[in-house]
Amino acid sequence: MAHLNRYTTFFLVLLVFHTTVLLYLANDFSISYKEAVIYFYGDISLLTIITNISTYIFGQNDFALRIPFIAFYIGSAILLYLLTKDFFKTEIQRVISIWIFMMLPGVNSAALLVNESIIVVFLTLLYLYIYKLQNRHCYFLLIVALFVDNSFAILYLGLFFYSLMKKNNILLVVSLILFGISMSYFGLNISGKPKSYLLDTFGIYASIFSPMLFLYFFYAIYRIGIKKEKDIIWYISATALGLSLIFSLRQNIRIEDFAPFVVIAIPLMVKLFSQSLRIRLKEFRKNHYQMLKLTLAILILSYVTLVFNKYLYLLLDNPQKHFAYKYHIAKELASQLEDNKIEAITTIDKSLALRLAYYGIKQSNKNYLTTHKVANYDKQIDIIYANKVIKKYYIYH
Repeated sequence: MAHLNRYTTFFLVLLVFHTTVLLYLANDFSISYKEAVIYFYGDISLLTIITNISTYIFGQNDFALRIPFIAFYIGSAILLYLLTKDFFKTEIQRVISIWIFMMLPGVNSAALLVNESIIVVFLTLLYLYIYKLQNRHCYFLLIVALFVDNSFAILYLGLFFYSLMKKNNILLVVSLILFGISMSYFGLNISGKPKSYLLDTFGIYASIFSPMLFLYFFYAIYRIGIKKEKDIIWYISATALGLSLIFSLRQNIRIEDFAPFVVIAIPLMVKLFSQSLRIRLKEFRKNHYQMLKLTLAILILSYVTLVFNKYLYLLLDNPQKHFAYKYHIAKELASQLEDNKIEAITTIDKSLALRLAYYGIKQSNKNYLTTHKVANYDKQIDIIYANKVIKKYYIYH
């Protein structure tokens, strides 16, 4: 028991560390235009409800906007840790698999941004954990998921294939009905002019996992499919991965619909790697260890890049090429406007105006804000990251 508690403590330390980093980043990002549209004009969408409740409780700030999704991230990590009990030969393999999950660039992005992805991950893991705990399917949760996001159609299809293998007629019927309802009312965007985006999809997955990790993950899904015993997680992830690649042969897909069901299979990948390592003599493990070190090094580098992302501006001639550019500037601009006693502006950039509105800067017919230097301007505002001017704004009356 003491041995198990040591690893559980280690997991909790990792979780606290990653949560602290996410909280720091949450306050470091500005609201994007897409997020502002969801917040102000999302009607009765789930994301609008969640963000408005959070800002009502914590105030209209970046922390309140992002804390619900960080909470789903915490819940997902805990569920995955509980789900993998007795899954590995050793506890260290279990902790490593959860650590990789928490480090994934795609998972961290989902935990910080206003989107359904981390909610989908959480509900899927909750469903799998209930199934593991009670050895029966929680059909109520599957029905609830139907109203959360259209991407759950992929989960239903994966469960359909799993029910065929298990000869579970109830699950087969329920999953097929829910899949049909989801496709009828919400659907998946599979139309469009035929054009291959397969390489683009591989590139996006590589950014979600990190390149080396995705290559091995792709191999692991394939290897388990042809050689190993396949469990419910494999069916869900393999269905999502397979559909995303098939659809990419003719169109540019929304990766957010597929990725949540792919990342939950990280423990399968770690288990396969551990088994592959264990069956080899020590003198033949060198290549495996080198690949592991390289993969983890790239993963850590991706994580560090996310944490210190604003320093990337030092390396870029065009700030707009920064991967997080659309999540920057607005808060700092609003803060400087307030420092100059400016509570309302007018600008032709309507997307910026909506973002500034989140920080309390209203629209008016005075205090014109522009990025073009005009004659006799009244005030210049510089947005500076890492001692580099990223954007210049000019105000005139």
